[in-house]
Amino acid sequence: MLLSDPVALTRQLVGFGTVNPPGNEEALARFLAGELEAAGFEVILHAFGEGRLNLIARIRGADDRAPIGFTGHLDTVALGATAWRFAPHGEIVDGRLYGRGASDMKAGIAAFIAACVTHRDLLQLGSGVELILTGGEETGCEGARAIVDTRADLLRPLGALIVGEPTSNRALIGHKGALWLKGTVHGVTAHGAMPEEGLNAIYLAAESVLRLSTFEPGNAHAVMGRPTLNVGTIRGGLNINSVPDRTEFSIDVRTVPGIDHACLTERLRGHLGYVELSPVVDLPPVLSDPDDGWVARVIALCDAGGAANPASRTVQYFTDAAILSPATGYPPTVILGPGEPDMAHKTDEYCRLDRLQDAVQLYGAILRDWVSRTTTREAT
Repeated sequence: MLLSDPVALTRQLVGFGTVNPPGNEEALARFLAGELEAAGFEVILHAFGEGRLNLIARIRGADDRAPIGFTGHLDTVALGATAWRFAPHGEIVDGRLYGRGASDMKAGIAAFIAACVTHRDLLQLGSGVELILTGGEETGCEGARAIVDTRADLLRPLGALIVGEPTSNRALIGHKGALWLKGTVHGVTAHGAMPEEGLNAIYLAAESVLRLSTFEPGNAHAVMGRPTLNVGTIRGGLNINSVPDRTEFSIDVRTVPGIDHACLTERLRGHLGYVELSPVVDLPPVLSDPDDGWVARVIALCDAGGAANPASRTVQYFTDAAILSPATGYPPTVILGPGEPDMAHKTDEYCRLDRLQDAVQLYGAILRDWVSRTTTREAT
């Protein structure tokens, strides 16, 4: 059966082109919906744009406890301009499966689907399982946000959540938040030969960007460290012989617990003065208690370094958990997947086959542990 073979399934998933933008996750979501339905899952498809689909699949359990959940995103980033050494659509060479999305994060999706299919009967005896497969994660968790904003009723409270992002099968307990803002500066246009008659918006934007180099987003967090700020893009002007009257630049702040995004935005407005700021992405940080019983057991199952500094178990990037955790009751959350974090978004992206197989075993052990809980208290 395809769904119980993680290597074959990963190759199949990588073969679907889901580069975002534009995403086009529909074909892949419908393929998985058919396979999962045939395997006994209840399946719900949720549209959030042309060619865009989210997929929720569940196995209901015999008891009324909240189920364990898995989430992963179907979209990928672009291949990039650099030529790949291997075909980017699932070629296997020397124990590595190559392709865009192999590590980030179609191998993770294949691994947790395989584990859930293998343990289907056991899950039915317990509290069941929920799979939330989204589109649009790479561009700010668009698919997850669409579910919450338009069909929050599709999401059930979860007892625990696993995010299958690439971690080389190491259990992580959190990630930074993200506040993306667009800054707009207005000037006055004029002929390029008479710049004194205009007001150059590029000069004004450049001054603003330099002021951001001294801006402190907030205090450091004991576990996640310092927040960061980066100006990622700047665009202005229409032609070389005109004074530009409009320039836009993008601000990417990665936040830590304790930073209020609304207050931070107002601080930035005061710091920048004449710059108009508008929101692009607003995602809170996610941080689970490392002493939570379930989290501690997952860490112990994944590696012998369970007593490691919690700071070494958090990451800078964001995940759909930023949206899904609040929407499902703030369950203890772990980021855990077979992909190589150093290969995400890179040329010749790959996932090691041994890690992929190990992930299925890890997810299986976590599912067996979940079903064997004796009290609701242990799950929370």
